Amino acid sequence: MDDHVHHFEMGGWLLFLAYVTSVVGCTVGLACTLHSRYTGSPRARIMWLCLGAVSIGGVGIWVMHFIAMLGFATPGMPVRYDVGRTVLSAVLSVSSVFLGLLVFGVRTKFTLWRLIVGGIITGLAVNLMHYTGMWAVQVKGEIGYHAGLVLLSIAIAVVAATAALWFTVAVDKLALRVVAGLIMGVAVTGMHYTGMAAVRVRLDPAAPDPAGVEVFGFLFPVFVLAAVALAVPICAALMATSPAEKEAELRAAVPEKVPAM
Repeated sequence: MDDHVHHFEMGGWLLFLAYVTSVVGCTVGLACTLHSRYTGSPRARIMWLCLGAVSIGGVGIWVMHFIAMLGFATPGMPVRYDVGRTVLSAVLSVSSVFLGLLVFGVRTKFTLWRLIVGGIITGLAVNLMHYTGMWAVQVKGEIGYHAGLVLLSIAIAVVAATAALWFTVAVDKLALRVVAGLIMGVAVTGMHYTGMAAVRVRLDPAAPDPAGVEVFGFLFPVFVLAAVALAVPICAALMATSPAEKEAELRAAVPEKVPAM
């Protein structure tokens, strides 16, 4: 029954760690998205969006999910993860976030429809990763979901992701851009724990032990990949010209009109 399932087996500190991880990944990814909007070269723009997708989809969403899943347990019964489905969830997370960022960040000029479509796709990417990642979870029994809470988790992710994208381009202050990362972190962690509240587990002690690996079995390589995934875009963003400087350069490149005599 559901009352045998724990969501904070290792303590409430996991919620904080998961949120901080999500905020860091999302903040770096949104910074890369902002750089893409002020890059003239199409190739460079795609590169920035790829870095943003890896930061948000790979670290802000995927790594955050498995940190939070450290608290998921069925006491006295094993929980295992299907490796193939786990890898698939990472691929889907990064690729779907890239699609959302591509819609939003492919042009310098802000348009409302790009914000809305990009926010919807990015928000749905959070859900896609979560429920694909949960598909990888194997227990002695069956896992189901409460439909109403699933819909709520989708709404949380879409609304907060859209707000985060808006904050990325609507303000010209670093502090408020960090707010965008904080909001995106709310989208990811809020969606995750709402989705976990929707989980309905029916355990069967007589069922065979599930196949797969324990979550601790792949955490070390995940953290190594996460460190690399963050190091590359952080170094790129630090070495690149800031968006404000790029905008000033573009204005300076446009010759001023000489007033008529």
